[in-house]
Amino acid sequence: MQSQPCEPNIFESKRLHARRIGPADAPAMHRVYGDAGAMRWVGDGQPLDLAQCEHWVEVTLRNYAERGYGMFALASRESGEVIGFCGLVHPGGQREVELKYALRRESWGRGLASEAAAAMLGYAGSVLGIRRVIATTAPDNVASHRVLLKAGMRRGELRANDDGSFTQLFAWTAEGGENAP
Repeated sequence: MQSQPCEPNIFESKRLHARRIGPADAPAMHRVYGDAGAMRWVGDGQPLDLAQCEHWVEVTLRNYAERGYGMFALASRESGEVIGFCGLVHPGGQREVELKYALRRESWGRGLASEAAAAMLGYAGSVLGIRRVIATTAPDNVASHRVLLKAGMRRGELRANDDGSFTQLFAWTAEGGENAP
């Protein structure tokens, strides 16, 4: 699949800029999603291999073509190095727009995830015209709860999953709307 031309910046924050992902980003994606410790709270908790990351780049390129958005590479404004990914997706074809993010472990604990999430929500509302975004986490993932609250989302209910587990819901509504989960 051919990559669309990369836009220089989708959004910028104090320390980060986000840009579209291209095929050359698969190794950077693998540095994030291939880390078993970093994947503890993501999906089934299993790290991805490089081929799976290459597949997710292809999925993202299709999302750009179909929706105009997807996951974006997060690069340090200081070094230009990709330190993670953040974006808006529809997992499993769900109707609701969902915020997702993942950073390399060495970037944790510095407020970068909250900074990226807040900037992504701003982009969703002001550029894409999206009025409501959700995020989901494991109920015990307190670090992600803090990230999402700091980014301006509100905690909602626990959703029951088919396997008997639960997912914590968070929601954000664009300015002028009711910010209720």
